[in-house]
Amino acid sequence: MHPAFSVIFFTVASGAGFGLFSLLFIADFFKLGGGFSQDQLVAGGIIALALVVFGLLASTFHLANPKNAWRAFSRFRTSWLAREGVFAVVFMPLALIYLGSIMFEAPQWLRVGSGFLAAVMAWVTVFSTGMIYACLKTIRQWNTPLVPANYLALGYASGSLLLLLGAVLAGLDTTPYIAMSALIVSIAAVLKAIYYFWIRSPGLSPTINTATGLTRAQVKLLDTGHTHGTFLTQEFGFQIARQRASLLKAVVFVLGFALPGLMLMWVFNQQGGQTAAIIAALAGLGGAAVERWLFFAEARHVVNLYHGAQRC
Repeated sequence: MHPAFSVIFFTVASGAGFGLFSLLFIADFFKLGGGFSQDQLVAGGIIALALVVFGLLASTFHLANPKNAWRAFSRFRTSWLAREGVFAVVFMPLALIYLGSIMFEAPQWLRVGSGFLAAVMAWVTVFSTGMIYACLKTIRQWNTPLVPANYLALGYASGSLLLLLGAVLAGLDTTPYIAMSALIVSIAAVLKAIYYFWIRSPGLSPTINTATGLTRAQVKLLDTGHTHGTFLTQEFGFQIARQRASLLKAVVFVLGFALPGLMLMWVFNQQGGQTAAIIAALAGLGGAAVERWLFFAEARHVVNLYHGAQRC
């Protein structure tokens, strides 16, 4: 699949924003590291909402006619895209109520209730984003429960690193935030490794033989029906060299997981380390962006079987 910058920015930014908001509520509820002040909680919530809003707006640039984006809400019963949009819309007022209850010192039940519901909506929205791709049976690399699991893990890993940066800047005890980030980043790394191992299995890939149902001999397409590229070959026929893919996978693990892990150790040893926290957050977001580009670049649609490919 052709990697679109707007979709990459959308999934990385919104995932980090939803993850940050959910973890910010947890930190507030349990008063981790001594607890953020009211102003700090509101500032963190606004940053999370900004990431979500800008990410959602960026997703519309991938549409041929962005002004028709509202139609994505009309198929809630059958479309994960519609569910993602509806859940995101439900999340926004709940998040604003939570932040408002902090600013105006509303009753605790309203603060906790709205924050909890917003955190749940954030989780469900990121899950729905992953399911948009996981439900596509025509793309084997996406049609697996590992996709929504990876979307959740990477989103919350990015959010946890941003939250750690906030804790460092706020002068809190960073031990619980380091532990939270280390756990989520480790889970994300393991899930990503499992996913990369799974998509390498050649036995699961559809072939021109399985597509035609002719399995007694090797089938070969002799005529693709066109002499130059088409929309299908440009959007669904994007190819990346195996060596380049392997290099980018190494970049994902070094930049997205190993470097943040080293920075977490630095923050822990120094009980501070703003520079390390900033590097960890930026590296996590950068690694997620590379991972998301590769996620699209390695996907192969079965339509390629009818345009000359022997295997997808």
